[in-house]
This record gives sequence, C-alpha cells and structure tokens, in this order.
Amino acid sequence: MEQDSRFADFVAERGDALLRYGYVLTGNPHDAADLVQEALLKLRGAWQRVRLKDSPEGYARTTMARLHIAAWRRRRREHLAWDLPEREHHDLLPTGDEQALWETLAGLPRKQRTVLVLRYYEQLTDAEIAALLGISTGTVRSQASRALEKLRSAVPTPQHMTQRSIR
Repeated sequence: MEQDSRFADFVAERGDALLRYGYVLTGNPHDAADLVQEALLKLRGAWQRVRLKDSPEGYARTTMARLHIAAWRRRRREHLAWDLPEREHHDLLPTGDEQALWETLAGLPRKQRTVLVLRYYEQLTDAEIAALLGISTGTVRSQASRALEKLRSAVPTPQHMTQRSIR
C-alpha cells in the first residue's frame, strides 16, 4: 500500500511537468496526454525497481521520448490532405513572435522537432540523442541544422536586432 501512495505522490508532484514535456515533444496537447499516460503505465510496472535506483522522472521522460520515436517510426509516411485542418487554439502558447516560433516548431517534421527538444529542452549531447534515437551523430547534427534553419527563416527578426542604415 505504501508503494502505491509513493507512486501517486510522484504523479501528483511531477505530472504537470511530464505533460509539458510531452507537449514539447508532440506539439499537441492530446498526444502529450496519451504519451504521459503510456509512460506512467510503464513506470508503474517498474516502480519498485526504478524508485530505488534511478530517477523516476528521468525514467518517465526517457520512456516518453522512446514512445514518441516509436510512434513516428510507425508512421514514416505523411498523409497529405486537400483540406486544411481547422486552426487549433492553445491557451498555453504566447503571442506575437513567440507564437510564430511555437507554430513553426509544431510544423517541423517529427524527427527534427524531437532532436531539438532533446538537445535544447533535455540538454542532451549529440551522442546521447543519437543513442536514444538509434541514428548517427551526423544525422542528429543535420536534423538539428535543418530544423534551426526552418525556424530562423520562419520567425521574423525583431526590429531592435536588425541593422539600421547609417545616414
């Protein structure tokens, strides 16, 4: 019974952080919730082993990243549609240039978005990302480079950062 209460306490304390991490990975609140739920189910099964040796949150985050990777590996091909989807409204997203950045990030291919999340949100090295995703470090760097280039070209530069002509 004590084991169940410790797991429940962990979920209560870190559930929101895991949901935010899932949102950054997937770009969709519904997929993020599914990802968290699947990861917590796996964590619950390994709770006695994980809580003593490792960080339960680290285990959950690694599980979420692997589940996310497995999902986009299953769906390698994109399904094109003639009709544009309805525009979603997310209260968590900022406005202005930051909104454009988030929208561009959500529009990146899954592999590029995953590499950026693992590199900048999880602070993993290229070698760690490559091992986690099962790809080479060169692929990690090329995916990150392509993703950053798309982000740079899609988000306008703030006016205070542009060069002004000298009279």
